[in-house]
Amino acid sequence: MEIDNSDVLAALSAYLTSYPHEATSLSVPTQLLSEGANAASRSHLPMHVTVGALLVRGGTEVLLIDHLAYGLLLQPGGHLQPTDATLIDAAVRELVEETGVDPAGIVPTSPLPAYVEYGPVPARPEKGEPEHFHLDIGYAFVTTSADVGSIQESEVRGAAWYPLAEAQRLVGHRITRAVSTPT
Repeated sequence: MEIDNSDVLAALSAYLTSYPHEATSLSVPTQLLSEGANAASRSHLPMHVTVGALLVRGGTEVLLIDHLAYGLLLQPGGHLQPTDATLIDAAVRELVEETGVDPAGIVPTSPLPAYVEYGPVPARPEKGEPEHFHLDIGYAFVTTSADVGSIQESEVRGAAWYPLAEAQRLVGHRITRAVSTPT
């Protein structure tokens, strides 16, 4: 079954139970989701949903990608697909697609999102996309032995493991959430 706004609102509600101080910053996407158009579709504007995956290996390092289009180091992630059954499954799919890690060695730390961020995305004329907003819902995962495999060269320049402190400096507070997500 395809992900729809009710699935996204449920994840957002569960997240806000753990992080109620973020309700104000997430009020606009909450309103947009409540209005009914399918924000799980990449074509939905002014906002659509994306997912992210924070993979921590051995409690000491995080897997980051060098995002081709944005020229930034980020956690793996991306747009939902019609075949995605759940948000967390979509996050795993994006993680595996972009970094080539073996999904057999990946375990979610919680069914709750580790972070939810709402922000602007620059226009990408080559994809026919005007400036719009992403509601990025990220999940935390752990592994003891996963390593980078074949990367998705159409979207990623590279993927590498970064010490937690360095990853937090590069990416921000999401990294702290990767190791401290409520269960």
